[in-house]
Amino acid sequence: MTDLPRGLLDTSALIDLPLLTADVLPAELSISALTIAELAAGPHATTDSDERAARQQRLQWAEATFDPLPFDVRAARAFGRVYAAVRATGRTSRSRVVDLQIAAVAEVHQLPLLTRNPQDFVGLDRVIDIVAV
Repeated sequence: MTDLPRGLLDTSALIDLPLLTADVLPAELSISALTIAELAAGPHATTDSDERAARQQRLQWAEATFDPLPFDVRAARAFGRVYAAVRATGRTSRSRVVDLQIAAVAEVHQLPLLTRNPQDFVGLDRVIDIVAV
């Protein structure tokens, strides 16, 4: 197991969770309500009935397994810091708003953000710990 006691899974890490080994994961895992929102959109984003069923099953599993952390007023305020950190790198944040909101939840709860897509969070290492899993 990693030396991190806790961590917030972004949506990519949650989707790939069955592929990850225990040695790269902290003992305590959390997710954001924003991840539930992304998972809830998933079944509607495919026309393949088998894929739709798999996505619905993943959503139901996540809802039954985790008590998601909210995107609340504190996270909304932290989003400003996250947004500024991304803009300071010269990157635009429009296409990754939900990812940055998830990062804001991690910042508020002082959790490292576990992701399969660290390139989505370039520049945020000044604000939160980004951990590629």
